[in-house]
Amino acid sequence: MSARRRIAVVTGSRADYGLLRGILTQLKTADDVALSVIACGMHLVPRFGETWRAIEADGFQIAAKVDLALADDRAETVARGTGTGVSGFAEVLPKLAPDILVVLGDRYEVLAAAVAATLLNIPIAHIHGGEITAGAFDDAIRHAITKMACLHFVAAEPYRHRVIQMGEPPDLVFNVGAPGLDLAAVAPRLSRTDLFASLGISGPERFLLVTLHPTTAQPEADAVNLAATLGALAEIEDRSIIFTGVNADPGYRAIDDAISAFVAARPGRAHLFASLGSERYWAALRLADAVVGNSSSGILEAPAVGVPSINIGDRQKGRLRAASIIDCPADSAAVLASLQRVLDGRFQPDPGFEPPYGRGGASEAIAGTLRKIELRRAFPKHFHDLAPPPKPSGLTV
Repeated sequence: MSARRRIAVVTGSRADYGLLRGILTQLKTADDVALSVIACGMHLVPRFGETWRAIEADGFQIAAKVDLALADDRAETVARGTGTGVSGFAEVLPKLAPDILVVLGDRYEVLAAAVAATLLNIPIAHIHGGEITAGAFDDAIRHAITKMACLHFVAAEPYRHRVIQMGEPPDLVFNVGAPGLDLAAVAPRLSRTDLFASLGISGPERFLLVTLHPTTAQPEADAVNLAATLGALAEIEDRSIIFTGVNADPGYRAIDDAISAFVAARPGRAHLFASLGSERYWAALRLADAVVGNSSSGILEAPAVGVPSINIGDRQKGRLRAASIIDCPADSAAVLASLQRVLDGRFQPDPGFEPPYGRGGASEAIAGTLRKIELRRAFPKHFHDLAPPPKPSGLTV
């Protein structure tokens, strides 16, 4: 029997873990894979719920933890934390000695892992490359990771084209759809009563699901987004409001503090959870009247279950849109008008619309390719030119 392929997977938050969970399940049950899970970033921070415990509760053993020492939300702390992360990954990766390192998305924790792996000559597989989020510095991080990775799993054909445009070989760029959508088929379906009992809350059973993150490329927009969102929600008195926690990006404390104050002023009607966990999040997503805020979940996951999204501001600018999404400027009157369109039934997207990120199956496709692909095809990397570059006059290339 040949040696098992050693695959290490990095997760830095509840959000990316929810997207990776199906892939981890596929890899864990494969007899030709030795799986290592590395938890870092928000997973390790008490303020964000120490969500590494949820990974272990799901039956995945954590092989290593990398603490980025995120003591506050200042940009310089995040920058130093990224450097600390590089050092941490440089320590744990040689011990795990993976044949390939799997990373997802565009966060600084993932950048730290990719930098360390690149310098350690470890091949990288990148999930969700090729996307554009013009309102966040994630764009630069995402594209940098693309150039460090040798295998690419993208969520839509335009993203595949963009990764190839960046010089990646077409036969190593796979359009598999969004892996987070695989949980839609397996997450338990709860009644509103059972969901509220599970969360330990009461109030109107009809509810809005709200997530608001910093707009890292435009920090000055955070206060405007916050005022517009909370100002509109304050006018909605016949629904419960369930907030999920903010990402550990620069500027998160002001958002978190304002949401906490909003919730405290509305006992029994507004609720804040650092993390719902992936299963309860999907249950809440299915039952919500609308998803509100600027999270990618409103762009990727909500359309897959037919729930309307009100996307506020520019944080997700550039991503493909489903017909179930209302893009709304950061203005409380505009947000309230959009909410009222949804709540009174005037916003009715065609129920037969096709979500742009697929309808599941990505986790199996990604895991199958990671298990079987001949890594010598992909690593060391080479640049793919869309057309042969002109030869400089008088020189040979």
